[in-house]
Amino acid sequence: MADISTTYLGLKLKSPIIAGSSPLTDNVKSIKKLADEGVGAVVLKSLFEEQIMMDVDALQVNNINETYSDIERLTTYFTKQKSVNEYLTLIREAKKETDIPIIASINCFSPGEWIDFAAKVEEAGADALELNIFLMPASIEFTGADYEKSYFDLIDQVTKKVNIPISIKIGSYFSGMANFLHRLSQTGIQGMVLFNRFYDADINIENESLTSRPFDSHTADNSNVLRWIGILSPYVSCDLAASTGVVDGDTMIKDMLAGAAATQVVSALLTQGTGLVKKMNERLSEWMDKKGYIHTNDFIGKLNQKNVRKPILFERTQFMKYFSNLDYVSPK
Repeated sequence: MADISTTYLGLKLKSPIIAGSSPLTDNVKSIKKLADEGVGAVVLKSLFEEQIMMDVDALQVNNINETYSDIERLTTYFTKQKSVNEYLTLIREAKKETDIPIIASINCFSPGEWIDFAAKVEEAGADALELNIFLMPASIEFTGADYEKSYFDLIDQVTKKVNIPISIKIGSYFSGMANFLHRLSQTGIQGMVLFNRFYDADINIENESLTSRPFDSHTADNSNVLRWIGILSPYVSCDLAASTGVVDGDTMIKDMLAGAAATQVVSALLTQGTGLVKKMNERLSEWMDKKGYIHTNDFIGKLNQKNVRKPILFERTQFMKYFSNLDYVSPK
């Protein structure tokens, strides 16, 4: 029978499925249920940099409540209600009640005094720390190099504070992304999660107000993730995890073939229920048995850019019809 376990951030996971940061991972009862269903790890609901700094702008909160969608109101509610101490307690209790890795998450955008909190996360027993980083490159005053430096500065300060593995969850708004992520992978982090799913801006033309599109994810959303994991996995110096558009077992398998050591699932768990975990694990096991794979390492990265006959297909951005398949090249 296939062994569907994997190694991510140096941690042994009984399944490649990681329940990503969401309302399902902000309480022990739900985390225990996810563990019972068979997830390999959970990423706790993100604690925001503003929470740690105790500096939530009340006016901004009110504006968000009046202007944006339910999912953003949920985020705002969490920001107002969950304290730093409660977060540390959640880590301790989740570790006590489950036997899966517990990954803490901090949503951050700048270096600063909040970084001292990372050491408290480690002391509370978290197995790893995920830094959910995003700096929208929207200012005409800053260059791409300016934004990149902020990422390196932030990672440098956090890695000096903790000894547990650190991963970074990032978006895809970078120029020279392959070079940048390759350099990030050499900073001492143990993993990168590709990519963050952002709230897509929308406009209601009837009341002429800014709003957002639905938050739920679809398989098609995984395309860019698959592309970049396939390009980067042979060359980065850390583990890669797929996130966005992972909604079923087949999508998970594709990401792993491209080079992902694990996959984060969020919106699909919220819309389909935690029973999805068992279905995805069963699909993976069934597929591995059919293909004759004993361990996940037998196929992770098999179809990355280095191992396919036409690696240029990962880089094509304009439509082109091909009449041949991507055949595996056995390493010499």
